[in-house]
Amino acid sequence: MKYVVTSRGDEKSDLLRLKMIGYFDDFDMEYDEAEPEIVISIGGDGTLLAAFHEYQHRLDKVTFVGIHTGHLGFYADWRPSEAEKLVFAIVEGKYDTAAYPLLKTTIKYGGSKEKVYLALNESTVKSSGGPFVVDVEINGSHFERFRGDGLCMSTPSGTTAYNKALGGALMHPSIEAMQLTEMASINNRVYRTIGSPLILPKHHSVTLKPVNDKDFQVSMDHLSILHRDVHEIRYDVAQQKVMFARFRSFPFWKRVHDSFIEE
Repeated sequence: MKYVVTSRGDEKSDLLRLKMIGYFDDFDMEYDEAEPEIVISIGGDGTLLAAFHEYQHRLDKVTFVGIHTGHLGFYADWRPSEAEKLVFAIVEGKYDTAAYPLLKTTIKYGGSKEKVYLALNESTVKSSGGPFVVDVEINGSHFERFRGDGLCMSTPSGTTAYNKALGGALMHPSIEAMQLTEMASINNRVYRTIGSPLILPKHHSVTLKPVNDKDFQVSMDHLSILHRDVHEIRYDVAQQKVMFARFRSFPFWKRVHDSFIEE
């Protein structure tokens, strides 16, 4: 089996990476940064997000697993003390896989050009500096004209991240859907938005169309890019999914409890 180990870059994570590579050297495992079959991320959820974007072109061929060298993460759920045990489980192939939905973001520009991105957590859209005003369409029909700081579209697993901070609901990753949440919408006697998160199933799409400004700051997880001359931004539940290696039972709601409730 071909594998790769990525690190957050701090001393603790880098040392653990070298230790794990040393463990794998004792077995018939090939270290391959170009075409790995399993990606081991050491650091936190941010490190795993970076690994996802690095290997998203191999989603049908790669499985991810995360080790946290800081706080427990939703994607990085193994402890450094369990590294040797994890290596043995990988070598012996004693694991199942869990598939998580992804978000597809299609940005169309003037001149019929477009770019497509995938996100594991969420995509956000904000103004490049002026007022943020967009028409929101659901399945091609006008839903509302949004005025505010921005909008966030989240995957189910990403609902525990920025979406939660915006007051969105938490969704189990087995649900193939996406969630739209508002950032400081303007609501008064003149302007109205729904003022509530929207959960949309996989056969629905959401399109954002600029009203005035056509330059937007769009993020996909930790990556933020300024896009100019935007004609529309469309969100769909992606056909692709990300695969995570599961070596033991660690229910999603227990992760939620351990991350946000248990002291």
